Amino acid sequence: MAGHLMEVRARVDGTVQGVGFRNWVRREATSLGLAGWVRNEADGSVTAHIAGSYQAVSRMIERLRKGPPGASVSGIEVEEFAPASSFVGFKIVS
Repeated sequence: MAGHLMEVRARVDGTVQGVGFRNWVRREATSLGLAGWVRNEADGSVTAHIAGSYQAVSRMIERLRKGPPGASVSGIEVEEFAPASSFVGFKIVS
């Protein structure tokens, strides 16, 4: 299944704003060859839309469950989509 494409939207709750979470997500996603975006939400959560190989997306989800130093992830909700994105690179959006 490693060659199959996968696209997800992950909402991460906890202490995830003000700790460099979005920059960390962009670095991690880029290192895995993923495309998409990440943004802060008004409720204090962070949302990331991630597209790439099944293996890379799965690794990123596991990384999101832990977060960077200084963050404290209390939960994550992942919604899978049919792979259809045309994302190029990984961006921080507002």
